[in-house]
Amino acid sequence: MTATGIYAQQSLRERINIDKDWKFALGHAADPDKDFNYKVANIFSKSGKTENTPMSKDFVDSTWRTLDLPHDWAVELPFVEVDNFDVQSHGYKPVGGLFPETSVGWYRKQLSFDEADSGARYAITFDGVFRDASVWLNGYYLGTNESGYMGVTYDITDYITFGEPNNMVVRVDATQYEGWFYEGAGIYRHVWLEKFHNLHFNNDGGIFVYTEVDGRQAEVFVETEVVNESLKVASGQVYAILLDRDGKELTRSEKQPIELPLNGKTKNIFSLILDIPNMWDLENPYLYRVKTVLKSGGVEIDHQIEKFGVRTIEIDPKLGVLLNGKPIKIKGTNNHQDHAGVGSALPDYLQYYRIKLLKEMGSNAYRASHNPPTPELLEACDSLGMLVMDETRLLNTSPEHMSQFEQLIKRDRNHPSVFMWCIGNEEGWIQQNSVGKRLALTMLAKQRELDPTRTSTYAADMANVYKGINPVIPVRGFNYREYGMVPYHKDHPNQPIIGTEMGSTVTTRGIYTVDSLKGYLPDQDLSHPWWASLAEEWWPIAADNDWLLGGFIWTGFDYRGEPTPFTWPNVNSHFGVMDVCGFPKNLYYYYQSWWADKDVLHISPHWNWEGKEGANIDVWVNSNADQVELFLNEKSLGSKKMKRNSHLKWQVVYQPGEIKAVASKDGRTFETSTFTTSSPASIQLVPDRKSMKADGMDATVVNAVVVDRNGREVPTANNPIYFEVEGDIEIIGVGNGDPSTHESDKESRRSLFNGKCQLILQSGETTGFAKVRAISPGLEPAEITIQITNNKKILLGKR
Repeated sequence: MTATGIYAQQSLRERINIDKDWKFALGHAADPDKDFNYKVANIFSKSGKTENTPMSKDFVDSTWRTLDLPHDWAVELPFVEVDNFDVQSHGYKPVGGLFPETSVGWYRKQLSFDEADSGARYAITFDGVFRDASVWLNGYYLGTNESGYMGVTYDITDYITFGEPNNMVVRVDATQYEGWFYEGAGIYRHVWLEKFHNLHFNNDGGIFVYTEVDGRQAEVFVETEVVNESLKVASGQVYAILLDRDGKELTRSEKQPIELPLNGKTKNIFSLILDIPNMWDLENPYLYRVKTVLKSGGVEIDHQIEKFGVRTIEIDPKLGVLLNGKPIKIKGTNNHQDHAGVGSALPDYLQYYRIKLLKEMGSNAYRASHNPPTPELLEACDSLGMLVMDETRLLNTSPEHMSQFEQLIKRDRNHPSVFMWCIGNEEGWIQQNSVGKRLALTMLAKQRELDPTRTSTYAADMANVYKGINPVIPVRGFNYREYGMVPYHKDHPNQPIIGTEMGSTVTTRGIYTVDSLKGYLPDQDLSHPWWASLAEEWWPIAADNDWLLGGFIWTGFDYRGEPTPFTWPNVNSHFGVMDVCGFPKNLYYYYQSWWADKDVLHISPHWNWEGKEGANIDVWVNSNADQVELFLNEKSLGSKKMKRNSHLKWQVVYQPGEIKAVASKDGRTFETSTFTTSSPASIQLVPDRKSMKADGMDATVVNAVVVDRNGREVPTANNPIYFEVEGDIEIIGVGNGDPSTHESDKESRRSLFNGKCQLILQSGETTGFAKVRAISPGLEPAEITIQITNNKKILLGKR
């Protein structure tokens, strides 16, 4: 067999996750001696000249910590009180220019390559590193990626030593902030090693799949780009195969011949007809696959598989968003990317968990604020049925930022969940002037070039203003200033309008008074910053006007940083309708009442008010019923009609016991009750799932509550909970939603905050059963069993 023949057989594409077994150590941004000689050693004078640095093959990293990715070292650091706005807005973690000793991190990993594969090409992809990540292989500098959110791919073929250890080194410098919110630090997304043929599909968005629907037939277009990186002219054939979600072939295209010169590229377009397609929508998010195949010499040398959905999106200035021809109101949430316990380094499972919680509230759209999301977030939205507004980090047309924008579009344009791009957010220095207008026009041209199937918006914190960016943006975005939407529409009726940030009620779960010392706010729709509004002020405008596409509330989840309106000791936001763990606040039930297609009836506050006997308590009821009657200890307190997109309120003289709401709707009745509890008696553990995959990467959430002797949750409990695990399972984070707690996210204990705390577990690679125990002084402990299995089809738990 010729060398070419051997190569053709052995070079089919492989994509390997390399998150396991990295070495890590903190460096120092200001002291070269503590930064492993970096900036003193002259590493750029000659290629591969890296002696006396971590890039050298002789460097000894035995004292470095061994860990798996994703990794966020910022979440591991203590909180620090510093009088600096940017430190405050990042959650008081010692990362940034003021903290040189904890703002640089080094990573090392050994890679092995078989000599039999020496004819292949190799690339390494970092999905996301915060930030300013410089990469070396075997002492050879590959490049520096400035972005903390958009990933980077490097071809490493020329630097590999086959049959010997190869050292990958990454220096991460997080001294420069990008946002005004918690951003984490480190390699916080996945890393991939890819092997492929010298004649191959372009790794940089080389497959573009989109559809056109005509009646009961869909035409699936597949655009491919093939690159020749061999040392001679290359030829072959390209074709596309359409598969259903189970992998069954439905149809395939004809083969198209290609011939490429050295370093040449060629594009091909295929059209596949799909009769009576399964349409992707919010209730049935059906995903097809396209397999593109590249052959040379009669042998398959490369293929790519892309998931896609058949769906139509129209943006109409009178009817709003039409999904598959049907008008839908955008009921969206803005969200940053961190979660309790893990910071920005979320296991893939948590992306699905968070989207599931949002869907249960009735939300149908997610804005990735204010940066490119992790790919797994989009996969969760594709699979679960959630629309996405996909956003670049900065309105800027410099080579760096245009490259980020181009990469974002190429990476994400095959996702059916993505319905609109956002080119920027609140660029106050330029949004009303000609510079902002020119930047927007350049970015819009690039968006239309790369993805003519979608449109764009810009999130403007302006009211009825028509200059700068607003006249040229296809969809006018409103950040707050909801009072300006109706007059703006009157003046510009042919420009669609969407609320890119709405609401911003600030609340603390389970708190019912303002506590400026601790930094707590009432858990009702009562308080908002000067620039924002209450839920009941903006949502009725959206609900009552078909021309308004809908809006995205700020935010779905609390997040670290931005502790508005407080400062220290507050370390995370109050904006979420859920806290950082995903525990609902009362406002969650307002939106659920008017967004979800199910009966909702919720009473607040809790009914544990010892010492307030005889005092008046404001009782709120959130419901989508027609009428609600309230009872205290079986005595009626009156019946009230529910005004649409509002809530009901009674002033009740407190007596311990039961407060009950009975709702009527369409001739039906349903009810709910809240009871005064006795003191905590025992712990209960509530896992989201009772099984995990034995892949060393799967995860699950376990929520802990305490109940009284009658089995009722105690909503005011703040007991410390200590966790123990047995088996191949690891605690990777804890949380409780308290915006002012300074407890560590990485210990095996957590205090309850108003009755709840959370444990996040990650599986090992050994099948079997693992046990999780929770103990607390004076309480009956709890224990659950989690199965670690090789079953590949483990579904998200139902709540």
